[in-house]
Formats: sequence, structure tokens, C-alpha cells
Amino acid sequence: MKILVTGANGQLGKTIEELYAKNKSNLDFTFVSKAELDITNNTELNLFFQVNQFDYCINSAAYTNVEQAEKTPEIAYKVNAEGVKNLAEVCKKTNTVLIHISTDYVFDGQKKEPYTVTDLTNPINEYGKSKLLGEQHIQNCLETYFIIRTSWLYSKTYGKNFYKAIVAKAQTEKELTITTEQTGCPTNTVNLAAFIYKIIQTSNINYGVYHFCDEKAMTWYDFAEQILIENNLLKKIKLVKSEKYLTFAKRPVNSVLTNTKIALKY
Repeated sequence: MKILVTGANGQLGKTIEELYAKNKSNLDFTFVSKAELDITNNTELNLFFQVNQFDYCINSAAYTNVEQAEKTPEIAYKVNAEGVKNLAEVCKKTNTVLIHISTDYVFDGQKKEPYTVTDLTNPINEYGKSKLLGEQHIQNCLETYFIIRTSWLYSKTYGKNFYKAIVAKAQTEKELTITTEQTGCPTNTVNLAAFIYKIIQTSNINYGVYHFCDEKAMTWYDFAEQILIENNLLKKIKLVKSEKYLTFAKRPVNSVLTNTKIALKY
């Protein structure tokens, strides 16, 4: 089977590439960065899919700057909505199964319990709205798709993320103030990559919307503490709780997801 991975320079794309290198199998992966394949360029995208035949497309290309998306939403919508629509349409033309990575930010965070795939979406910031619109484009266009909503994604090795930022700051700063205002499930890219790999290897045909996270709910403060303990840095820095988080964009207070073994079909 031939699999395309878009956004391959991101933390998830890099993790999938590492997993593939360690598990040689009958799967043939092609990894493309934004410079190699821009999903917002419809002409380029169609030509690429015509030249190459793929069984699956894993879309990890996304605009993820939540703060900037609030100030210049057109950038987020161009990638997260229009780019995804382009991908869905070309996947339909070429009979390619689309595996799309979405987010917990499609919810408003007002629910007290963890969110399931059957819960109503109601994003409260432009990033979340752009990601939800991307989901809707897929659902309107395709029948053979997997939308995987994940939360607080991090890699210990690749990209820019909370985990790496905390480790870096602990080396240079004496005190860190971290919010307790939001609760979610930090998700290691290694585990999400393995989940995606399993969908392909088992030829799963139960298409629809999935939730995938590491299932341990915590605040950003709890996560920072866990990171420092894991890296033997807790004694080097003072960790301070803050009930407030200074942010331009509204963020869901609760974005804990319940993992689904069976997808919701639209």
C-alpha cells in the first residue's frame, strides 16, 4: 500500500517517518513538506496525485498558531479549511482514503465530562472554527475518511511544543508560572502515530470521526510538573500555579476527550 503524509516536517509527520523507518513492512510511505506539496495550491495538488497513486493520505498539514489565527483568521482558514477541502476533493477523484488530524478545539469546553464523538461541536476561537470547517468539507465530500481529533499533541524530539518549551525554560529560568485554568489530555505523537499505523495495517473500513488521546486528564500545571519530574529538573526550578492564562484567543476550559474504539459515522 502507498501512503502519502502531508506536513511531513511537523512533529507528527516526523514521528510517523521515524516509526516507518523502524517498522519496514509492505507499506510504502511518501513524506512531503509544505515546500514540496502545498495543500492550498489546488493545481499543484491535483498534478501530484495524478502522477502518484496513493491508497491513503495522512494529512498532518495544519495552521496551529491559535493566537495568530485570532488576529489573522484568513491564514488559518486557507490551510485548515480550504486546503483540507482541496485534499478531500482530490482524494475522491483518486479513490484515496483520507486520514485527517483534527483537534479538541472544535468543542467549547463547557461540558464537565470528557467529550465523546457524539457531542455537539461549538468552537470558541478562529483556529477551532477553521478546523471544524475542514472536518465538514471532508464529511460533505468523502465517504472513505478518518477524522481523528486529538489533544495537546507533543513530541519529545520534534517540533515546537509545550513539552520541549518547559524542558528548555527549566535550563535557563528560576521560576515558571503555569496555568491551572485548562484541563486536557496531553498526547504523545508516538502513540498517535502508532494508532494511525494500526488503522492502515488492519485495513480498517469503519470510517468516520474518532477521538484519540493519551487519556490521562491534567492541567497545564500538572503537565509541566510531570515533564520536569521526567527530566529530573523539578529541583532546578520553582513551579508556580496560576488560575489565569493571559491569551488573546478564547480557549476551552475542558477539552478532555474520550477515546473511541468505534467511529461516529455521519
